Amino acid sequence: MSTSQLLAYVYALAIGLLLGGERERSHRSQQESAYGVRTFALLALMGTLSRELGGWVVLGVLFFLSLLLVASYRRTNREDPGTTTETSALATFLLGVLCYHDAALAAALGIVIAAVLISKERLHSFVRDVVSDVELVDVVKFLVVAFVVLPLLPDRGLGPYGVLNPERIWFIVVVLTGISWVGYIAVRLLGPRRGLFATGLASGFVSATAASATLGRISKNPSRFDAAVAGAQMASVATYLQLGFVLFVVSPKVASHLVPAIVAGSLSLLGATWLVFRSRASGAGANDLEAPPRVEHPFALLPALTLSGVLTAALLAARWGMAHLGTRGAVLVAGAAGLADAHGGSLSAATLFNQGQLNLPSTLAAVGAAVGANTLVKCVIAFVAGGRRFGWRFAIGVVPSIAAFLVTLTFTN
Repeated sequence: MSTSQLLAYVYALAIGLLLGGERERSHRSQQESAYGVRTFALLALMGTLSRELGGWVVLGVLFFLSLLLVASYRRTNREDPGTTTETSALATFLLGVLCYHDAALAAALGIVIAAVLISKERLHSFVRDVVSDVELVDVVKFLVVAFVVLPLLPDRGLGPYGVLNPERIWFIVVVLTGISWVGYIAVRLLGPRRGLFATGLASGFVSATAASATLGRISKNPSRFDAAVAGAQMASVATYLQLGFVLFVVSPKVASHLVPAIVAGSLSLLGATWLVFRSRASGAGANDLEAPPRVEHPFALLPALTLSGVLTAALLAARWGMAHLGTRGAVLVAGAAGLADAHGGSLSAATLFNQGQLNLPSTLAAVGAAVGANTLVKCVIAFVAGGRRFGWRFAIGVVPSIAAFLVTLTFTN
């Protein structure tokens, strides 16, 4: 027997003992269990041995084992209607077969299965008590968008000027939606006990503009004013971080030239937020636990379609602007797109750069125009939602930030 064959049996035995031990402990309240640590160890070893004897032996043993599991379930289903133990026994046999080919992979899968089995109470509690019906439906929507729609889209240039690549456009939508999911999960995990500062940052990854509007309304409570200002500014920090990440996915070269500007803009906003929290009133506001920014849907199809529409329109308009106004037209179009969404104008410019239709300086200028225009929109929303006092306090933080972003972008490129 070679060393690899010996290791296959050792791994199989270890997997069987691990899964069998977990199953036996889970049934320790029962006086007698059909499947325990010895049975699982034998099943794993049987899987490896049958594979060494030949593929037909594996099929025969698998058929016999399936009949045995069905008979065992019919005998015990009155006390325990679940099929976890029977399914685990079948998985143990198959892992034993896998040990013959790839023992390391079989061991990794065995550990994952053991972790799932051990986490029974936590998983049931999470699905039943933590996850809402809306969130579960939205998970399915996101999976459809990412793993059903995306692979079906053509990966080639279409439409006028050949600038519309459906697969690339939808991929950007998937990435941004995924980041929004991360922000939503962060909001859920942080909860109101972390205050508006942390939830403002997390909500910014979902929608910085919506977060600014929500926090503007919250700021009308005097005891929460400073915390709302800080939260809105942190939502704008999320805009910088999200922009950098998505641009890195779409065009690493463009993203690398934006790093100093993103750092400068983020640090400026963080400094403004720190000054807000230094004030005496910010302590009470930051610790107020009522009504943090709330996101009703972690994934909404309409915003995703809107984003793809903005990006498509920005690509077409930018290419048209280049044809009639030169690179200056692409910059103007990016700024106009930034009024609706900072990412749409920026990503359209980065996409044109990847296609060789826009040079790097013009691409960076277009990104600056899009971010600047979007910052202007957020300031207007802050004034409308929170009133003059909130609007000015918000603007005092974000205007120096966008100035630092644009100045750094200019002098580092």
